[in-house]
Amino acid sequence: MNTKLNATIAQCKAELLRTIRNKRFVFFSVVMPVAFFFLFTSTMDSGAKINGTDWATYYLMSMTVYGVVGAGLTSFAQRISRERSQGWIRMLKITPLPPGSYILSKVVAQGLINLAIVLLMFIIGGFGKGIHLSSTIWIESGLWIWIGGFSFMALGTLLGSIKNADAVQVLALMVYMGLSILGGLWFPSASMSSTMQTIAEFTPTYQLGHGAWNLVGGTAIDWNGALILAAYVIVFMLLSTYIMKKQEAI
Repeated sequence: MNTKLNATIAQCKAELLRTIRNKRFVFFSVVMPVAFFFLFTSTMDSGAKINGTDWATYYLMSMTVYGVVGAGLTSFAQRISRERSQGWIRMLKITPLPPGSYILSKVVAQGLINLAIVLLMFIIGGFGKGIHLSSTIWIESGLWIWIGGFSFMALGTLLGSIKNADAVQVLALMVYMGLSILGGLWFPSASMSSTMQTIAEFTPTYQLGHGAWNLVGGTAIDWNGALILAAYVIVFMLLSTYIMKKQEAI
């Protein structure tokens, strides 16, 4: 039992180190969200309010979501694709590593990374911009973003089912930027046309951001949004499982 546990922990540590050393992850999930946060909260009217929430607080939630989404798409997806194309997963099957440890290590490592992004952004917002929220709101909004981030881990798995890592890199970046803009992370969806606003409401990025915006605005947790994100997780995982099984059969 201890041997299996130690092997799983070692795999988790390896996943964490690989992600942290990934320049793409650092740029898209840490540097860009922080840079955008300071840029747009410094150039926009600090007294402006979006749905009753001051701009700095609203945009902090947007960029925190942006960082978590980036972690799931820009590094996670390509890493899975590269490992599958190189036969890494098949090789692990003949090692002493316990069954399921590969997936578990990736989920745990990505979960810890997402949590670190949330904490980093909140610390920067609190100390760098003087954002004051009650401890309850900090915790609730942080947990919402962290838990909702697993839906993008599922989307990253779906993109990673493509064995061409170079194609995945381009596709993941396109999906990342497209969903971020359409979901209202770069700028509020209220500035879009009514048609685009309707479309935006069905995107996972909007739903993840909307839940956090509601919480900091004093509104209760959006359970409809939670159900939509859960549905995305199920759909993404079913599709990725089906694709991978078909590829293995071939």
